[in-house]
Amino acid sequence: MNGKWILSAFTVALLSSAVALNAQEPSPGPPPQDDFMPGGHIGARMKILGFEEMHSGKVVTGSPYTAVSVTETTQTLADGTTINRKIQTTVFRDGQGRVRRETTLPVIGPLVASGKSNPFVLIDDPVANTAFILHPDTKSAEQLPAPHRGNKNSGALRDKFEAHIQMEIANGTVKKEDLGTQTLNGVSAQGTRYTRTIPVGEIGNDRPITVVNERWYSTDLQVLVKSTRTDPQLGTTTYTLTNIQRQEPAAALFAVPTDYTVRQGRAHGKGNVMYAPAGQAPAAVLPPGE
Repeated sequence: MNGKWILSAFTVALLSSAVALNAQEPSPGPPPQDDFMPGGHIGARMKILGFEEMHSGKVVTGSPYTAVSVTETTQTLADGTTINRKIQTTVFRDGQGRVRRETTLPVIGPLVASGKSNPFVLIDDPVANTAFILHPDTKSAEQLPAPHRGNKNSGALRDKFEAHIQMEIANGTVKKEDLGTQTLNGVSAQGTRYTRTIPVGEIGNDRPITVVNERWYSTDLQVLVKSTRTDPQLGTTTYTLTNIQRQEPAAALFAVPTDYTVRQGRAHGKGNVMYAPAGQAPAAVLPPGE
């Protein structure tokens, strides 16, 4: 397999997982569990890839906006080498709660040889209970499995994690601080800082390790506006929602263009399927494996 296919497949798997978890905007509660799990760091790595805003949560209606999210990561290796990454995503959310994210992955790893970026678009439509990944460079799309919104297991997991965080706060492992309210990029946001100390020996460390996660959440828009995560193991990652415009996006942004070829996502374990907007014929029919 070539490197681009592997990266594309990883992207699909990552986004499929995010949508399957009812990916909308994050709740104002504690940061994802992986932020504080030694040796895990799945949540942190998603942030490095630019998916900070993707966490399970309710569908937000009646509060449309368009913005640009910027994720920047700086990591310094033991030999002094510095690795910098920056990813921008244009985010659209309409009054019905439909979300579109336009992202171009940076030219790193297997993409360096070709010199080409890897643009893709994620559409999550809770109205039609569908989700798609669009590939503008090939005019193709993959239909993802329908998200299980309001999954009771997801709620139980969040409750369990909340209880775990409260226990760690009580025993002093995690410190929670209220940072008050600030206006960031024209939006009022409530700040919270979580500081976790990994004790000596927990992961083979000879000194305590401190991980700090600072988050600024807008209860009005119900989105994360800014976050900073500092972890000696992974570096510093900042996420900022910029250029926030509170207008209704065009409806066409949340539909698959009629000239795109649509395949069913691999997670279904079946062949490819057709897709067409209501009242229109599908553009193409592809057999499995094509």
